[in-house]
Amino acid sequence: METNIISELITFIEHAPTAFHAVAELKEILKQEGFEELKESEKWKVKPGKRYYVTRNNSSIIAVKAGKELDNYSFHVTASHSDSPAFKLKENAEIEVAKKYTVLNTEGYGGMICQTWFDRPLSLAGRVMVKNGERIETRLVKVDRDLLMIPSLAIHMDRKVNEGRAVNKQIDMLPVLSGSVKEQGEVRSLVAEELGLKDTDIYGMDLFLYNRMGAVRWGSNREFIGCPRLDDLQSAFALTKAFTESTPAEYINICAVFDNEEVGSGSRQGALSNFLPDVLERICLSYGMTKEEQICARSRSFLLSADNAHAVHPNHPEKSDDEFPVVLNGGVVIKYNASQRYTTTGMTGGVFGSLCEKNDIKTQLFVNRADMPGGSTLGNLLSHSFSVPMVDIGLPQLAMHSAVETAGCEDVETMIEAIQAFYESEICQIKDGMWRI
Repeated sequence: METNIISELITFIEHAPTAFHAVAELKEILKQEGFEELKESEKWKVKPGKRYYVTRNNSSIIAVKAGKELDNYSFHVTASHSDSPAFKLKENAEIEVAKKYTVLNTEGYGGMICQTWFDRPLSLAGRVMVKNGERIETRLVKVDRDLLMIPSLAIHMDRKVNEGRAVNKQIDMLPVLSGSVKEQGEVRSLVAEELGLKDTDIYGMDLFLYNRMGAVRWGSNREFIGCPRLDDLQSAFALTKAFTESTPAEYINICAVFDNEEVGSGSRQGALSNFLPDVLERICLSYGMTKEEQICARSRSFLLSADNAHAVHPNHPEKSDDEFPVVLNGGVVIKYNASQRYTTTGMTGGVFGSLCEKNDIKTQLFVNRADMPGGSTLGNLLSHSFSVPMVDIGLPQLAMHSAVETAGCEDVETMIEAIQAFYESEICQIKDGMWRI
C-alpha cells in the first residue's frame, strides 16, 4: 500500500528531529493553508470565519479555525505533543577520554529505551540563540551528517549483557564525537559553521541527539512503518492534517501541539501551563463574551487527547489484556483507565465511538492489564485548567520510546478521517447526559 499520506508523514518526521523543528514544520503547513500568525505579546481580534495560529517557546503551537455562525458556539479541541525521548547536550559538553577521544556530556530527556540508541549514526539538532545587531534571535540547526555514535561495550568485556544489564546514562550513553582531543567550544564552533556564523555570535544552545535513520516501510505487504519519533509526531501530523481540511460552522476548532509531555508537561509551554486557557479566553474576549458566557461555551465543548497506544506485542502477548487485543492497522484506539490516567469515560467514549460508527471509521479499545499501570497523557493534565468532556485516543504502535518505533500505515489515514469527522460534527453536550452528534 503506497499512499501520499505516508509519504507526507515520513517527510514531516524527517524534517522534525526536535520539538522546535516539528513546530516550525507545522507553522509552514498552516501558513500554506492561509493561517494568520498571532503574537501573545500583542492584542488579538479573532474574527468569525478566519484562521490563526500562535506559538510559545517555538516548541508548542495552537491553531484556531473559527466558524461563521457563533451565536451559541463551543470549542472542538484536539491535543498532541511535539517532543520525543532523546538525549540533550549539556553545556560545555566536550569530555576528553584516554588523551585520545572526545565524547559529549548528555542527559536523558524523557523515558527512552537506551539500548536502542547504541551503534547507530547520530547527529545534533535544536535551536541556538544568535546575536543579530542589538537583538538576540532564535535559529534552528540540524547537522545533516553522521556526526556521532554511542558504541556498545563488546560482549567479551560484558559476558552477561544478554542476561540483562542496567544502563547508566552518565557512563554508557555518551556519544563519541572525535578520535582526537577537542577543546571545549568545539560543538559551538561546529554549529556556528553549520549556520555560517562566528562562535561569538552564539549566546545559547538547546541541542539534542537525533537518530539519523530514515523511515522504512516493511512487512510482507509493506503494511508497517518503522521510524523515529512516531510518538507523538504521528498524531501531531494526523491532527493538523485533519484540522486544516475541516470546515466548522457553529463552533471553533482548536488544534494544540504541546512540548515537554515526555517530562511531565510542567513547563510554560507544556499542557499544564496557561497556554491553552489563555488562547481560549482571548478568543472569547475578542467576541465580547462575559465570564458566564465563556463558562457556558466551555460546558458545551469536547476535547480529544491524541497520543499513541500500545499494540499487542507479537512476542509478548502476555503483556496485554487478552480481552483488548489492540493491533496495528486495526483502527483508532480509544483508551480507558480506572485511575483516570486516560480521561475517557463511558459517556465520552460512547459519544466518540458513536461518531466513528456513524462515519464507518474503525476503532478498537485499549485497557492496561490491572497489574501493569500505564503512562498518563495530555488529557488528564489539560483537565486541570480546561475541564471539559474528554476522550483519550491514539494510534497503535510497537516499541514505544525506542529509537525506532513501529506503526501501521493504514492507521494514519483512519486517524485523519476520525479527527476530520470530529471537527466537522455538531458534537455538543446540550443537557447533562444528553448529546448531539
